[in-house]
Amino acid sequence: MPHLEVVNHSPRPDVWASNAAPCPVIYRIQADADADVLCRVLNLFALQQLIPQQVDVVRDQDTLNIEIRSHEQSWHRARIIGEKLRNLISVFEMELHPVQAARHPALHISG
Repeated sequence: MPHLEVVNHSPRPDVWASNAAPCPVIYRIQADADADVLCRVLNLFALQQLIPQQVDVVRDQDTLNIEIRSHEQSWHRARIIGEKLRNLISVFEMELHPVQAARHPALHISG
């Protein structure tokens, strides 16, 4: 069996905000509980070579409540992804918020 190597892709550069620092954000999405909604939502990140840090999904009857934390993109790119999320047919609500550094799981220091 051949040895497989892990290939790490760097995030796609943001040509419109090339000097912008990465911005941790949280997306809060409500969508119809269709079988393909989660795949379509996550595909918008995959197309940008982004892997969300955390994805939480709760089904409440006919609604999916999706919360996505991502920290690799600029605020500009986060807003573009947010607009694309809003345009998905099954999504009926989407909120985008920057995450404060103290509340960001990767940056939180407990003592």
